[in-house]
Amino acid sequence: MTAAHPFDPVVSPESRILILGSFPSVKSREQGFYYGHPQNRFWRVLAEVYGEPVPMTVPDRRALILRHGLALWDVIASCDITGSSDATVRNAAPVDISRVLQAADIQTILCNGSLSGKLYAKYLQPITGMPAATLPSTSPANAAWTLPRLLSVWRGALIPDQGDTAHV
Repeated sequence: MTAAHPFDPVVSPESRILILGSFPSVKSREQGFYYGHPQNRFWRVLAEVYGEPVPMTVPDRRALILRHGLALWDVIASCDITGSSDATVRNAAPVDISRVLQAADIQTILCNGSLSGKLYAKYLQPITGMPAATLPSTSPANAAWTLPRLLSVWRGALIPDQGDTAHV
């Protein structure tokens, strides 16, 4: 099924780190916001990294992103996808990354998972001129990465003097 990305980036003029996923899951599309699947560990990881409670509502999730100088979007503007699996993505068209770059002075780009990293390098890095760090996916499909391992790597990327980025 061909799907278009249903929501805008979360960004403010204070955003310095851009986190890019691949494409919203079915649950995220139903809820109208990023990382809506209850088993996705994205919000747990960010809350733990920043020492905050896990945000449960869209306004609280948006506030967490903006409060810490982050921006959030995805690499894919539209694609053919079956369900929520990155493995089924075909005919991916990239987002217009200039929307975020014009809104904020982004200094660091982090990709949540391998598909995001691969498509960023192919389509968006030539535009931004900035390399991105590809972090282990917070998806429940990435069960090989336990929450403590995810926390260590994500903490090291978000707060560089903490955590462990050697195993990314």
